[in-house]
Amino acid sequence: MMGKDSRVARLFSWLLNFVYLALIAVFSPLIAWQAVRTGKYREGFREKLLGLVPAREGDATCVWIHAVSVGEVNLLATLLREWRVGHPTWRFVVSTTSRAGYELACKKYADLTVFYCPLDFSWAVRTAMRRVRPTMLVLAELELWPNLIAAALEHGARVAIINGRLSDYSFPGYRRVRPLVARMLRQIDLVAAQNEESAGRFRTLGAPPDRVHVTGSLKYDGAQTDRNNPRTAAFRQLAGIEADDVVFLAGSTQEPEEQLAIEIFRRLAPQHPRLRLIIVPRHPERFDTVGKLLEESALPWIRRSELNRKRVATQLADNSRDGTVAAATRPILLVDTVGELGAWWGAAHIAFVGGSFGSRGGQNMIEPAAYGAAVSFGSNTRNFRDIVAALLAAEAAVVVADAEQFEAFVRRCLEEPQFATALGTRAQALVKSQLGATRRTVRLLDALFEAPVTRQDAA
Repeated sequence: MMGKDSRVARLFSWLLNFVYLALIAVFSPLIAWQAVRTGKYREGFREKLLGLVPAREGDATCVWIHAVSVGEVNLLATLLREWRVGHPTWRFVVSTTSRAGYELACKKYADLTVFYCPLDFSWAVRTAMRRVRPTMLVLAELELWPNLIAAALEHGARVAIINGRLSDYSFPGYRRVRPLVARMLRQIDLVAAQNEESAGRFRTLGAPPDRVHVTGSLKYDGAQTDRNNPRTAAFRQLAGIEADDVVFLAGSTQEPEEQLAIEIFRRLAPQHPRLRLIIVPRHPERFDTVGKLLEESALPWIRRSELNRKRVATQLADNSRDGTVAAATRPILLVDTVGELGAWWGAAHIAFVGGSFGSRGGQNMIEPAAYGAAVSFGSNTRNFRDIVAALLAAEAAVVVADAEQFEAFVRRCLEEPQFATALGTRAQALVKSQLGATRRTVRLLDALFEAPVTRQDAA
């Protein structure tokens, strides 16, 4: 007979199903509009709604790693590389939620099985578990989905959170539903937190203290420090970037950051003939929007998807009259491809990390710092507070609170190159001092396979 705890768990699971369905019904007009306008939510219906993910063959140890979107997919690279070397016979599969994350994962981990993670409906996650049959479910950063975790436990899989963080923004929300969160955290075998602050918050929310460990951020380990790495070198050549060019790159941008960067370039380029501007929007659905901004600016520009050396060389030659290129006519580059920002940062001398002028809470500023670029970002960086604090304490980055400060920063970097160089040198040194999170995380994950199951009662 089904025990009381099992009946309560099943009742709770179906209650969640009802809540999810109600939320979908409420937001269905918005979902439909986004699907038509941007193409979001169109793909992976069989996997998301029915759990019909690729069925795994064989009985080898299997690790299912879930990464929400592009950022989480990228940070898995060093972890997967090191973990797979130690366990060449294991199977690793990767799930993701967003279309951009899925496309990047398919490209980045082409030899692995990649699929859309099922939505947290009990029937979908249970079907997916039966098809994948994982030995362990690994959740990147913080993906607390009750039915997914419960399905993993029913299947007998271990559950771990890696690179875990609880930001100032998310922590109060989780604390308001602490009984629910505590129930889930008691079911999780390992929480590998980015820092002591997040570790303390996990414990406050109910995670057993002996299962919470501080490993550092995987994002540091994944950062490339060699500006002459083959991929960056190929991009520089492709874009016609010359040795004496000064590249100003605005990456992971949202509205109105692209417009600000364009206007700064317009004002400063006439005095600085070697200035180049590269813009990399955060979301693919904004590529065309930013393209319209560039078209309206009347400045020459080119898309990365249309880029080749011949066209850039021809455009530069056409805009030159006396053997030198008119500064304001050097083409702006719009990177309209997914998964390339990390390598483009290596071409940057002056970096602005987007998502920091609006409400998003910032984006990862480790990559440009690791390359030794002069890094700046807006004042809203709540999602990366610990990284920002470390950069500012080391005098390795600058906060630009508004458009005026943004322009002043770029201008100073151009007029005082020693300032930009010193800023970048300190940033790179900081990143190198933080390496090692991957090794610590892999050791903890490996230990789970050897330790007995000691989960606390989740009821």
